[in-house]
Amino acid sequence: MILVIPFLMMSFVYTSQKERIAVAADKKMPDAAVSSQAGRSSFFLLFDDKGTFLEAISNPYTDAKSRGTAVADFLAAKGVTVVVAGRFGDRVTEGLKNKGIRALTFKGKTADAVKKVLSK
Repeated sequence: MILVIPFLMMSFVYTSQKERIAVAADKKMPDAAVSSQAGRSSFFLLFDDKGTFLEAISNPYTDAKSRGTAVADFLAAKGVTVVVAGRFGDRVTEGLKNKGIRALTFKGKTADAVKKVLSK
């Protein structure tokens, strides 16, 4: 019985994790267009599981040579569960997958991208 309780508690914590969405963008404003590339975007706009804009964070790896893994690590440290961009390079895709972060391609406004994530 003692082993079952921690397992159930861990299951509850795992299943209650909320979405934290990062949308690649070239501007800091929540109405910006989705950036064409995840790793080279100037900013990531963070939204919560209700679609509320939280903050814009600068991408410190826009010019890095090995940006894919670095971007994935950076976003994972921010608690991101889903990343949206126009497209993803192989290294970014692999890095996100290794961190358990979903990648979603989208063209249009960030608000519409967030709605698409939340509708799934």
